[in-house]
Amino acid sequence: MSGTSEKGPLQLVFDLPLRPASGLGDFLVSQSNAAAVELIDRWPDWPQPGALLAGEAACGKSHLAMVWQAQSQAVLYSAQQLNDAAVEVFQRDDMRAIVVEDIDRGIGDQRVLFHLLNLARETKRFILLTSRVAPGDLEIELPDLRSRLRALPVISILAPDDGLLSAVLVKMFADRQIGVEPSIINYLIRHMDRSMECARSVVASVDTLALARQRKVTRAIAAEALAALNPDRAK
Repeated sequence: MSGTSEKGPLQLVFDLPLRPASGLGDFLVSQSNAAAVELIDRWPDWPQPGALLAGEAACGKSHLAMVWQAQSQAVLYSAQQLNDAAVEVFQRDDMRAIVVEDIDRGIGDQRVLFHLLNLARETKRFILLTSRVAPGDLEIELPDLRSRLRALPVISILAPDDGLLSAVLVKMFADRQIGVEPSIINYLIRHMDRSMECARSVVASVDTLALARQRKVTRAIAAEALAALNPDRAK
């Protein structure tokens, strides 16, 4: 943390590595997501032809999946879109990789996903799946698919630690051209739910309140924003 400045609020300084994301912006790396970043960086030297990224909403699964898509020249589908056409695309000679996102939100055709997993294994192609939950927590009707999914390496993106959550809040406020004192950031991370989705909601709520009051961001505004999102957390 730097010293006091007469020109503006104190600035928080973070020792978090920034990962260039193939034109998709910078991805902050911490202990909570390091294993997932390592998976992306290791490709194509994967122990198996498939893997699953698991984590809560807005934790960075899609961001990393898009980084991998750019690296591997993969085709991307949402799980709900899966049909026989996806198999035809994946079988093309010039297609070596596929991303299937959000398998926890419903799979358009479970037979198709089972076929894609088999193709990856049998033809030396690669498949990356994303999900908010682990395979064992999914409701899969097709027994063979359930078995295939449970055999995949699962790399979990954990809830953000203090350093990552603080850095994300600062970046989100900066993206809105809002300067926030370090004490406000520290207050927010002590009282908010520890998730990227909550961080987005908190920043949006703080911005709305500050604009409505025509004031800079204060602890009172931060507390009011938290109370609006979760009355039990703001005290």
